[in-house]
Amino acid sequence: MRTIFPIKFEILKITTLGALASLTLVASPLLADSDGTTPPASIGADVPVTYFGPAPSSVEPELIGPHQLLTAGEVDLAAGTVKLPLYEGHLAGTDETVWYILTDTSDAGQAAALGINYSAKLEYAATCKAARNAAYANDGSVVFEQGRVDFAPVHSVTPGNGPHPFPPQASQPGSVGDADYSPLVRLGGAIYNAPIVAFGVEDAELDFCEASPDHSLVHDKVVNICPRDHTVTLRLTNGFSFSRPIVYISMDANDSLAAALESATLAPALSDVTVGRDDSFTSGVERLFAVTNGPTNDAPGEVNPQRQGFDSVLSGDAPSPLNVFGGIPTLATDYSPLWDVNLGEWTQEAIDNGYRSRITDEFTWLGMAVRGFVTAPGGKPYGSSGIIINCPPVSRLL
Repeated sequence: MRTIFPIKFEILKITTLGALASLTLVASPLLADSDGTTPPASIGADVPVTYFGPAPSSVEPELIGPHQLLTAGEVDLAAGTVKLPLYEGHLAGTDETVWYILTDTSDAGQAAALGINYSAKLEYAATCKAARNAAYANDGSVVFEQGRVDFAPVHSVTPGNGPHPFPPQASQPGSVGDADYSPLVRLGGAIYNAPIVAFGVEDAELDFCEASPDHSLVHDKVVNICPRDHTVTLRLTNGFSFSRPIVYISMDANDSLAAALESATLAPALSDVTVGRDDSFTSGVERLFAVTNGPTNDAPGEVNPQRQGFDSVLSGDAPSPLNVFGGIPTLATDYSPLWDVNLGEWTQEAIDNGYRSRITDEFTWLGMAVRGFVTAPGGKPYGSSGIIINCPPVSRLL
């Protein structure tokens, strides 16, 4: 086992039913209660569900309804996974193989051609060590100048004692990059988000096309990896953006605790990206809103529809803290896969007055903060924690 706190598993099935997607909960790793689901549009109406037309998002992506963002991948909501192209490169001056994926680029044409997310902001994230240099080889593969990842560490998180298990007593990311590792790569005049999923191993060692992988060799989000087919299947996490449920992949973080909580790679070089000014002209990040002490389930096996936050995850309520993202593609023009974590804590006053609840959009979070009902941990001023998480959104469920 790569984590030592219990995880509850449920399955999500999705069917397009008119203006909304009908999400039926059964048992899957993606959602552990009704976190990202929407009911059929027919509920409470005298019109049968079969009479509803296609979702508006099938006509205009920005409208209500499901919409896949990372079209290079094959999304399986029932399994809670996405299957992406697996790329093979090498580290310059060595025979070490770099296995990586592509999720975002600052080049709009390449984003459309490759089926990945477009992020103009990545140009401003490529500061100092935050972007590795790479070049094309004669055979078409990519040669990276620097950046190694060690996948040997055993991922673990030990919850804290008492009613608030966050922060954990101890934690260890399952993969650790060296001082030069960042998922960002400068290649051919553009910036690409190219997280490493395996390093320094050959095809035969990664033959996990059907079997569960050896996570001492691959990223902890990997469900299957198949060099023969040039694919890798990754586990999804659910959250929200402007009150719309989304699924995403957590790949890297510049902070050890965040990397452990997200089952991501520790990427120290991401710390060179400037945080705390996400709406400015030269910002390379967007904000992500997370909470330490949100509502939890009242008892094991019960479902609190207000559940949210790291206390809930570390209590074993569900695998996702239900973080709230700023702008994602189709909802905003300033998207970046690098999320500047604004970590919040509900104040005792807010809890006593019954204000603590699930928040699904950034403006409600900011409203709670300006009223003093949410602060940074320990009552400190609310704002950037300095933590960056590389979390490319994969699909919008509504």
